[in-house]
Amino acid sequence: MLVETLELRGFRNLADTELRLDSSLTVVHGPNGAGKTNLLEALFFGLCGRSCRTRSEREAIRFGEQLARVEVVVADGVERRSFLSAVARDEGRRHLLDGAPAGPASAAKRPALALFMPDRLALIKGPPAARRAHLDRLVPAIWPARADLRARFGRALAQRNALLARVRAGAASSASLDAWDRELANEGVRLIAARREAVESLAEPFRAAGQRLGLPGEAELAYRPRSEAADADELAAELRERRGADLERGYTTHGPQYDEIRIALAGRTLRRYGSQGQQRVALLALLFAERELLLERRGTAPLMLLDDVMSELDPERRELLTETVIGAGQALLTATDLGQLPRRPRHELRVRAGRIEPVSDGAQEAREAA
Repeated sequence: MLVETLELRGFRNLADTELRLDSSLTVVHGPNGAGKTNLLEALFFGLCGRSCRTRSEREAIRFGEQLARVEVVVADGVERRSFLSAVARDEGRRHLLDGAPAGPASAAKRPALALFMPDRLALIKGPPAARRAHLDRLVPAIWPARADLRARFGRALAQRNALLARVRAGAASSASLDAWDRELANEGVRLIAARREAVESLAEPFRAAGQRLGLPGEAELAYRPRSEAADADELAAELRERRGADLERGYTTHGPQYDEIRIALAGRTLRRYGSQGQQRVALLALLFAERELLLERRGTAPLMLLDDVMSELDPERRELLTETVIGAGQALLTATDLGQLPRRPRHELRVRAGRIEPVSDGAQEAREAA
């Protein structure tokens, strides 16, 4: 499953354009502020219907424009699919697949995405919520039939929290919580099981990717659920035991909404003890582990979007990363300094003041010969 074309209008500082993307590695280069990161964001927005950089997609509308629009054509064998995302200043956003609203099931019809941006280091050094959210987006990419697990649990949690507030206010009986304890437990154990299976499947590829990328020590990935319940009955019992504390605080204090994913190196959590360089390499190792798992389970590699990935890596790790990316399927990698990249066959796009220009094969060969 490959992205064939990208068409964008009114998106950030980028000039309106239509691009045909290469099926392997594309290097996007240009000076700082030219729009390289905006190009990756546009591709993510077109495929997913949301930004990877902001919660307010209206920020992506170019100054002076009323609408930002991105269309991405995806090839899956002989089949072609068109993803269209648009956001208007006055009307909100739309996300369409072949002209119809794209629902949760559309994720199975687009390439999975592996995204590296410097601010995504929050996955390694940030709070557990960032890791939970990332894992919950990965689960439906691996198993499309499980696309609604997070949403179902979220609805049950919201309903139980609302009922806790009513009981606390004297507007409902605490006995009425029994039904929602059961509902939350049913949805919770399904979510826990999916998370555990995903992390256990990623653990060995993550260790191996960390070793390939030169991490000094064994890279570890482990799931740390708040509950050790073996089934819904046990989780419901745990919720009942904590009901007093929940009523005192007015919200549910136990369950998978507090789970953690431990990312460690040589037995020490990278969140607390890893250097900035180790954290960057660990994030890359996680993305490559996810790529391997997706390739195994779905038969297709994710589209890799790698922004400013080389800037803080030493030459040896740049070489290791380049070797890994070359064999990773379709990928876009941004760079300010092409000298940071080993000389390898690749497709190139140059970005200058928002204008995106393909670099001809002759220009590439002349530069590499210089």
